[in-house]
Amino acid sequence: MDSREIINTYATSILEYFFIASFFYIICYKIFGRVLKESKIQKKNLNSSDIRREIINSLLSTFVMTVTIVTVINTDLVKYTQWYTDINQYSWWWIPGAFIMGLIIHDTYFYWLHRLLHIKHIFKYAHLTHHKSTNPTPYASYSFHFLEAIGEAFIVPIIIVLLPFHPISLLLFLVSSLFINAYGHLGYEIAPKWLRGSFLFTIITTSTYHNLHHSKFKGNYGLYFRFWDKMLGTEYPNYENVYDEIQNRRFPD
Repeated sequence: MDSREIINTYATSILEYFFIASFFYIICYKIFGRVLKESKIQKKNLNSSDIRREIINSLLSTFVMTVTIVTVINTDLVKYTQWYTDINQYSWWWIPGAFIMGLIIHDTYFYWLHRLLHIKHIFKYAHLTHHKSTNPTPYASYSFHFLEAIGEAFIVPIIIVLLPFHPISLLLFLVSSLFINAYGHLGYEIAPKWLRGSFLFTIITTSTYHNLHHSKFKGNYGLYFRFWDKMLGTEYPNYENVYDEIQNRRFPD
């Protein structure tokens, strides 16, 4: 395996992380902080040392995830997957189709990995690092212990074993995952007013949804969707009331 491939991929991943996390942070915390005052989920002040910790952990986790993914794709291990680089090998619609299916698979994988990480004796060794961000910022998106980072990284090998996956599909998957993750850790609820009355609200998670997981330390284990939490009774019972309270502050009659 070429070390230059790891370095280049890591550098790209770091740029993506800083661009997306900083975009959310600068917009919500710096430029429009006063305007979005009522959108803040928790009223606690941020601690700059927490942000530094989130960034340092995310840099380390990104390296672990990069090595894991590059090792599978750029070694003989790839022959055990359905990874392909010839864009004409499958119909063009399969690229977005594989990406969407990858998100569904990831949500299921993440839910069960997340439940595993919350087992008492595992939590303190592998997941506590992430939960030190009780009032998270977008920089907490990849703030993992290295053991959790390995677990998180394995979703890519799993997906490319299960599905034919092109590099474009992988790029869409990784960028979308990071974008949604940053929103989930944003600390502000910026969802549009119409979402609450839409069927989408019953399906997808919000920043409030994941923020409750960080402040309550249990429940709301899903990443993109509410399906598993609803089916297995792990959704925080007061979630919709908390969401409505924030929305009522944001959009007073």
